[in-house]
Amino acid sequence: MAARAALRRRFRATVPARLRLLRAATVLLTTALAVLVLLAGLAARGTWSSVADRDAPRTTSAADLDLALNDMDAQAANILLSNGDAGKGRLQTPYTKAVGFYGDARREIGHDLRALAVAAQGSRADEKTVESMTDDFAEYQELIGRALENDGHRGGRPAALADYRRATDLLRTRLLPAAGTLVSSNDTAFDAEYSSARSTLSAQLAAVLALGVLLSAVLGVLQWYLARHFRRVLNPGVLAATVCTLLAVILGSQMLSASADHLRVARRDAFDSVVALSRARAVAYDANADESRYLLDPQRRTRYEESFLAKSQQLYGLRGATLPTYDTRLTTTWRAYRTDHHDLRFTGEFRRELDNITFPGERAAAERTVDAYAVYQRDDRRIRALLASGEEQEAVEFCMGWAPGTSNAHFGAWMAALDKVADINRAHFTSSVRDGRATVNDLLPWADGLLTAAALLTLLGLRPRLAEFE
Repeated sequence: MAARAALRRRFRATVPARLRLLRAATVLLTTALAVLVLLAGLAARGTWSSVADRDAPRTTSAADLDLALNDMDAQAANILLSNGDAGKGRLQTPYTKAVGFYGDARREIGHDLRALAVAAQGSRADEKTVESMTDDFAEYQELIGRALENDGHRGGRPAALADYRRATDLLRTRLLPAAGTLVSSNDTAFDAEYSSARSTLSAQLAAVLALGVLLSAVLGVLQWYLARHFRRVLNPGVLAATVCTLLAVILGSQMLSASADHLRVARRDAFDSVVALSRARAVAYDANADESRYLLDPQRRTRYEESFLAKSQQLYGLRGATLPTYDTRLTTTWRAYRTDHHDLRFTGEFRRELDNITFPGERAAAERTVDAYAVYQRDDRRIRALLASGEEQEAVEFCMGWAPGTSNAHFGAWMAALDKVADINRAHFTSSVRDGRATVNDLLPWADGLLTAAALLTLLGLRPRLAEFE
């Protein structure tokens, strides 16, 4: 009992005891707040590293793989279509370009598969998907290689077509679905990390504010107690500690709230559009390949025509539209949208992008993309009309040509317009990541430094008062 009474007198019953108690509470809360801000800042740094170095790159690698697979198959069809009869009657410029693009796409696929194999570590499902894709891609290359070799011999076109059919069927039934699965799984993982990070930042911000209010209240009580018992209006050390605490809370809160805002812009405003536009580009290349396949393989023309329409609907969806009615309905609905941006009578990847317009210049660039798409669609009808009228060579030349006014030239203009929209979003994604990292790096040392100063100033401010009782 005597020991308890002595302890009570030391920490509660006397003025110095109460000062020591308030000092201990202040230092403890300051330390807790400093540790919280430090851990929150380090976690935010880790989030930005994950976003920039893992989550976004593996999603874009999967999207690039999807695009490169479509491009490679399109260029294989273009090589066969422009080669003529074992090289006789070859369309030299289209053939040379197709061979070059084919090699570029093949190298890109190899690079993306290696990158995704590394990114898939830890996810058994993704590891199996990449492994099966690697095996299927090897088989696909063998089939395309045989097709190109057979097409180099006179009378080899039927055998070349048989090999190409097997290759493109392999692509459409196994490779492309697997690539789509990787895009979805990696994007879903990124989205889950984003949601978790945003929730964590919100919880940390609430904790910083709560601890900051509590610490400020304790400092206020300490200042009041000193004024009451020592007949001084203010204690300079405690006053300075209070100012440091308020500044630290402001800076810590700004660090966390700004990180959350930059993260939202990076993921929702920028990267969502990047994914939608990457999908649109892959679909566009596959649709362009369907035109070449349509001209190359008479036995499958109906299938490839239906496939082209399906991909057009993926890009700019018009319920119930057919190829004969698609252009008119596209013109009508697009004119309505240009008059009223809330009049969106279409669906698809273009609609996803137009629903997520955020940055300066993005809407104009997106609208130019749809304008270029409409030109390309009209070219497709011309190709089919030329073929229907018996002008097959003219249809091939218009489809494969790169001169101004030809289909490939218009396709290139469409892709250039699409890339400009994607570049706007990629640039803002990059700047948001950079600004988010800079915010943490700039404010974290100041916030924790001010809290350290607050603890020291409290100790220094109370030292003369406690010395009076010694």
